[in-house]
Amino acid sequence: MSLINQLFRFATGVLFIFSGLVKLNDPVGTQIKLEEYFEVFSTDFASFFHYLIPLALPLAVVLCVAEVILGVALLLQYRMRLTMWALLLLISFFTFLTFYSAYFNKVTDCGCFGDAIPLDPWESFTKDVVLLIMIVVLFVQRNRLRPALPSRAAQVVVGGATVLSLALALYAINYLPPIDFRPYKIGNNLPQLMESSAPLQYQYVMVKNGKEEVFDQYPTDTTYKYKDMILINPEALPKITDYQVWNDQGDFTQETFQGKKLLIVVQNLEHTDVESYTKINQLVGGLPADVKPMVITSVNPEAFEIFRHEVQLALPYYFADATVLKAMIRSNPGLMLLEDGVVRGKWHYHTIPSPDELTAQL
Repeated sequence: MSLINQLFRFATGVLFIFSGLVKLNDPVGTQIKLEEYFEVFSTDFASFFHYLIPLALPLAVVLCVAEVILGVALLLQYRMRLTMWALLLLISFFTFLTFYSAYFNKVTDCGCFGDAIPLDPWESFTKDVVLLIMIVVLFVQRNRLRPALPSRAAQVVVGGATVLSLALALYAINYLPPIDFRPYKIGNNLPQLMESSAPLQYQYVMVKNGKEEVFDQYPTDTTYKYKDMILINPEALPKITDYQVWNDQGDFTQETFQGKKLLIVVQNLEHTDVESYTKINQLVGGLPADVKPMVITSVNPEAFEIFRHEVQLALPYYFADATVLKAMIRSNPGLMLLEDGVVRGKWHYHTIPSPDELTAQL
């Protein structure tokens, strides 16, 4: 039993630390996921959850920091009574969320490991069930787990993990995620990611005389009835499927991939940093002639027309899906520099570059 305890303790602690750190790298991504859950719960359970939406970001930070702290405490076998109760409650909550998402197909990606390791709902639920089993075993055996370090030393390690976790979260919120796991990261060729990396291959499920058969090619025998089609190389699917830019004059998606473009992303007006538009205007005024600025937003035209006059943003503007803009950059407003569709630079509104700093990325 001692060997099983140590194996479960190590696996659970490492998974919690990894999960927490990956999400702390991008707390805004976890915020977006929590907002999805609150929207669903406000419809399915009670309107109370709708009032938690403005608190999604601080709740995301607290949950992710708690994952790291509990993982570290478990590895150190520090204050096991409190640690095991907290782990049991947390994994029970996560297991309910992932089961609800999977069974009712409500939130198609739980965000358990952020964007680093995307899991579908049933994969997330299976992972949480395994963790729940391990934590229950450890919970029952908690009195046999002795501290790995003296109390004062363990307090220093746990305290240090708390401070570092909070520092990582604050950095990612006020600047950009240190590691960008999204397909819009610097260096990526967006037009290429919008295409399949290889020809898509399918198998065809056909029925004849009540029996199912699978074919690599669609059968010419007309006595077979089609039932389903299975993609056998899903890894070849496009990594970007929903990027589209338009205005009332038509589609401008390909226009964003031609030459050097500075995309000024305005996700919404409620949470945009108004003061940063002064610096953005100064930047735009100093751009070289071959860098064309374009504003992309999901705000309705009437409201944005009023807003852009208020902040003197005298630039052509286009529209895109709100979810796409959140995926492109975790900043509102945010800047993306493209050269022939390749992402050359990304800036949070706290780090708006000078014209020379921007063009140095080209």
